[in-house]
Amino acid sequence: MARDQGASVNSKPKKVVLAYSGGLDTSIIIPWLRENYGCEVIAMAGDIGQGDELQGVEEKAKASGASKIYVEDLRQEFVTDFLWPLVRSGAVYEHKYLLGTSIARPLLARRQVEVALQEGADAVAHGCTGKGNDQVRFELTYKAFAPHMPVIAPWREWNISSREEALEYARQHNIPVAVSAGKLYSRDRNLWHLSHEGGVLEDPACAVPDDVWQLTESPRQAPEKGGEVQIGFESGVPVAVNGKRPGPVEIVQTLNKIGGEHAIGRTELVENRFVGMKSRGAYETPGGTLIVLAHRELEALCLDRETAHYKQHLALDYARLVYNGFWYTPLREALDAFFEQTQKTVTGEVRLRLYRGNVEVLGRTSPHSLYAHDIASFTMGASYDQKDAAGFINLIGLSLQVRAAVESRVSPRPKS
Repeated sequence: MARDQGASVNSKPKKVVLAYSGGLDTSIIIPWLRENYGCEVIAMAGDIGQGDELQGVEEKAKASGASKIYVEDLRQEFVTDFLWPLVRSGAVYEHKYLLGTSIARPLLARRQVEVALQEGADAVAHGCTGKGNDQVRFELTYKAFAPHMPVIAPWREWNISSREEALEYARQHNIPVAVSAGKLYSRDRNLWHLSHEGGVLEDPACAVPDDVWQLTESPRQAPEKGGEVQIGFESGVPVAVNGKRPGPVEIVQTLNKIGGEHAIGRTELVENRFVGMKSRGAYETPGGTLIVLAHRELEALCLDRETAHYKQHLALDYARLVYNGFWYTPLREALDAFFEQTQKTVTGEVRLRLYRGNVEVLGRTSPHSLYAHDIASFTMGASYDQKDAAGFINLIGLSLQVRAAVESRVSPRPKS
């Protein structure tokens, strides 16, 4: 059996800290590590908004053989230090994906490393498969904070080759899991989104079954009368919902509830993984969809053209950095500094109408609005001399005019 970096047979670690979720993969990893490495296993679980999924996780980890488990509330830090910078950047991966799983991994992996160093562990471990993006995200973070720490990735070592076999291993070791052979969806949930992969979703020709969706109401069942919501921002950060100013975590939770009730935030896409293959998934991001859309509309009011257009370009780079796991890099920090500068005037409110999966912008206001009504209006006024447009067009069209004249001399048009 091949071993991963630094975890050879001759130097088996005595203590390993495992990134633990309580799901199928990480649940069977605890006994597997004990059997194959003979090591003590400490589980580390971070609460970033999984909800009921973390219920009983301590008992489950210990029952599986963990000597200790950390369960830490990271929700506030997740929102303020990860989600809000993501919102300010405007980053969206491949037109659709709001990066819900990608943005969460650096925080979990960093905290796992901190626990490993605190506990004097010899290695860290994760339950990511050898085909996915998460293995990259976790391990790049390990390298950023503990480059000397060996990594154990069981999915790159063991003989288990499918979720069915993983379920059988769990059954043999009396480990209860919430996945059945009939519904082999791999799900990842946090405050920002809920992702679904595996099972019938692996066939891009098949429609997403109705029973996949959990956070969002079906458009067919959403309220007929629809609804409205108002989101307030200060310097590009959401601070208010419908005139109330709850905390950052509560803002996301509130908008998740509102968006979910109106079937907002469902996305199905075929995406390009960083490791080189295409995959198909379904994502639910109800609150995030509302926030991203409202923020984009407010920026349209507050940013000048050149800044707005250049920011769109950098947002693509930022999305790739987040998706590929390069959060803890000088480039990401430098981009954040740029985005923070652009957001100084992105303050105001945006009103949205929600109706059965659709979002309509009702209005946006800002004390820093660059929209000048007297200039933009069709009504003639003193603020804009329309005669100036002729000279403007002549100047910007000069190169076209010269080129056309040259071409007409070189290749004169045939006489009729």
